[in-house]
Amino acid sequence: MAGTVVEIWTDGASKGNPGPGGWGAYLKYGRHTKEMCGGEILTTNNQMELTGPITALKQLKRPCKVILYTDSRYVQQGMTVWLKGWIRNNWKTKDNKPVKNVELWKELVQVASPHEIEWVWVKGHDGIEGNEKADALANQGVEEVMAKTFEPRD
Repeated sequence: MAGTVVEIWTDGASKGNPGPGGWGAYLKYGRHTKEMCGGEILTTNNQMELTGPITALKQLKRPCKVILYTDSRYVQQGMTVWLKGWIRNNWKTKDNKPVKNVELWKELVQVASPHEIEWVWVKGHDGIEGNEKADALANQGVEEVMAKTFEPRD
């Protein structure tokens, strides 16, 4: 895994919880950048927070060193603190309840597995350029899905 580190900033947003939601991802590799966004008409903020890193990591064509920045403690803590226990307990919490969003967590584990990832929490809305871009992209994702859903029909 030699070479330049891929930096990824991700964010999720929702208008209502559940409600229309969006995710955004901003990737940087050397002098190359990529911006991505999308959304769902009925989702939760946490589902969108998970979808951002899933979609971003799927863009990587080979195993990479990654620094993944998120303003979601849910994502950062999930991947660095809670995950081993969930897997050991067959995707149950300490209280023996099913892990919420388990299919998204399993997909994130799968797409993350080839990479060496540092999961970094950053404070949202604090002027961090990559996080601000990811936030704007997540909100763009919400707007795009809402525009598609509420277009007048002929």
